[in-house]
Amino acid sequence: MPRSFYDRSVHDVAPDLIGCRLMHDGVGGIIVETEAYNQEDPACHAYRGPTERNRVMFGLPGRAYVYFSYGMHNLFNIVCEHEGKPAAVLIRALEPTEGIDEMRRRRAAARDLHDLTNGPGKLTQALAIDLSHYGRPVYRGALKLYGRSADCQEPGIIATPRIGIRTGTRRKWRYCAADSKYLSRRLTRKER
Repeated sequence: MPRSFYDRSVHDVAPDLIGCRLMHDGVGGIIVETEAYNQEDPACHAYRGPTERNRVMFGLPGRAYVYFSYGMHNLFNIVCEHEGKPAAVLIRALEPTEGIDEMRRRRAAARDLHDLTNGPGKLTQALAIDLSHYGRPVYRGALKLYGRSADCQEPGIIATPRIGIRTGTRRKWRYCAADSKYLSRRLTRKER
């Protein structure tokens, strides 16, 4: 997908990524869950302004914002909106489709196919996405996003409150493929 795809509101990009493919060196799958963040949001890393950690969020859209979370996991985001207007989409989960044997090697603790990439830290480990990808474009290179395939039906998308954060928890900025069994947390009956 071209850089212009990401040069839009984070609230348009986040749901539009559902059903797209995320690939890294032949390993990847279909995105089934995302979360949106922008500077007006207290849960966003750019909320208090630019820092060395978040500087890529203030730059060009279509770049990878990777950060180390809680001393345990790398989390992968894609910068959106215009330069100087920080926003990003966190890729929370994907359905593994390619390079599954390699994912299993990288995530030996995974119990089954579902457990390979059903969380933002799990998917970066399975796809070998780390801090070296910080600032790299996602529209060219080894770490790349592809649009929905022509034979892909428009996925049913549900917006719910984000998870794993302490502030901004009521905002329905988490986008999920309604029928996916690969989500990081299953949808409740009320959310459906």
